[in-house]
Amino acid sequence: MLLILTLKMVKFALIENRTMKKKPLILVTNDDGITAPGIRTLIAVMAEIGDVVVVAPDSPQSGMGHAITVNNTLYLNKVSKENATITEYNCSGTPVDCVKLAVHEILKQKPDLCVSGINHGSNSSINVIYSGTMSAAVEAGIEGIPAIGFSLADFNWNADFEATKPFVKKIAEQVLANKLPDGTVLNVNFPKLKQEEIKGIKICRQAKALWMEKFDKRKTPYGKDYFWLSGEFVNQDKGEDTDEFALANGYISVVPVQFDMTAHHAIQQLNTWDF
Repeated sequence: MLLILTLKMVKFALIENRTMKKKPLILVTNDDGITAPGIRTLIAVMAEIGDVVVVAPDSPQSGMGHAITVNNTLYLNKVSKENATITEYNCSGTPVDCVKLAVHEILKQKPDLCVSGINHGSNSSINVIYSGTMSAAVEAGIEGIPAIGFSLADFNWNADFEATKPFVKKIAEQVLANKLPDGTVLNVNFPKLKQEEIKGIKICRQAKALWMEKFDKRKTPYGKDYFWLSGEFVNQDKGEDTDEFALANGYISVVPVQFDMTAHHAIQQLNTWDF
């Protein structure tokens, strides 16, 4: 009789422990703005995993890189939502501003995960430098928060994000379960394909590519010159282990990105110079 009672107590304790286990706290942000379809998809997926706090720009902030607001005021507005597990704020600043405000002003504890995106357009290769999406993830990484930037290779505002959902969830759950190496965040890019067409996930390096840029010079009706940036993206890398190769061949690319920008391989050479 005592053995049966003990077993029942152990079983009850295990069930109670699983029930009481806290959901992870997830910070969601982006650079396309809080109303963008990409972030709405990301919020929905993260709500399946944990408690979600959204802090995102109130207007598009693409290409802002790691910019922060230092000479203007910042505004933060709570957005009313019916879902009790999701709290949303829009911010007048950049994606990095959003992360800083979330960490220092909104959240009472450090989140278990920060996810940024899903960006409308690829952030593979050199685009990671300019990307507000990835800079928000990097800022979270600097704060010691595991972070992922998600992007879809489709710039259309009405892009279809349905195919990304199971992979976004799987990658986020893996990061929560396994953490990330110190000083590292993930840059995840999806090809513009249907779910059944995606071949899988590849861990990659950043391809060596660049923008061949030019400026289109025009005049206003009042005769004042203005410029419109344009250009062509050129992939110079023939390697088959790159993010560009993965995307071109139907795979999701996952690149571990470090924010220690020291060129360690150059230190020895520079020490031979006569300073």
